[in-house]
Amino acid sequence: MTEHIVRFLIGGAVVSAFAMLGDLLRPKSFAGLFAAAPSVALATLGIAVYQHGPGYATLQTHAMIAGAIALAAYSVVVCHVVVRARMRALLATVLSLAVWLIVAFGLLIFAGGQA
Repeated sequence: MTEHIVRFLIGGAVVSAFAMLGDLLRPKSFAGLFAAAPSVALATLGIAVYQHGPGYATLQTHAMIAGAIALAAYSVVVCHVVVRARMRALLATVLSLAVWLIVAFGLLIFAGGQA
């Protein structure tokens, strides 16, 4: 239970810091980008280092990077399928999940991580 409270407090503080940074940048849409994923990732990595050491946090970091790259590839594929093939958004997102899985697990296997 303590881990959840610490994660909540650290995550909230980092979300607030990134939101303030986003308010300073233009366009305002950056605030949303900076508020969510980076803050949760930093809180998670901080707890991972504290509880399991830097080696474990390194594995978690590699998985986060692979997931981010896979999400970017997935987003590009979904956009192209929706625009060019004129497929409905729900069908395009469901069918394109294979791209996310292949890229994410492919990067983890290629990098020598455990998939």
